[in-house]
Amino acid sequence: MNNKDRPLSPHLFIYRPQLTSLLSIVHRGTGAALGIGAVLLVVWLMTIAAGPEAYALAKELLGSWLGQLILLGITWMSAYHFCNGIRHLVWDTGRCLEISSVYRGGWLVIVMSFALTGVIWGIAYAGMEVG
Repeated sequence: MNNKDRPLSPHLFIYRPQLTSLLSIVHRGTGAALGIGAVLLVVWLMTIAAGPEAYALAKELLGSWLGQLILLGITWMSAYHFCNGIRHLVWDTGRCLEISSVYRGGWLVIVMSFALTGVIWGIAYAGMEVG
């Protein structure tokens, strides 16, 4: 059989996006982006070790609107990746594999990731008011 006569393998542009495929793509993307977030965490820890001037600069940068937006994104990605990871662990036990359960679990992951992000930021801001 000639290569040009073989059917093309289906890919992202052939299939209509579904919740399950989008959640899978987002899970992979958040996992990769959290690697960058880990580097940011290490840099922040290094500023603590470097002394008060370096830490003050890091605090100023992370306290800006852009820094806060980045931290919010990292928080949401962490919450999403965590919730979706739990969903995958449940699947590994052979449970919730019916289509209706898969979609219900997907929506639950989305809702819980935003709720968890809100709780974390609420606790953080409440702690700032106390301290």
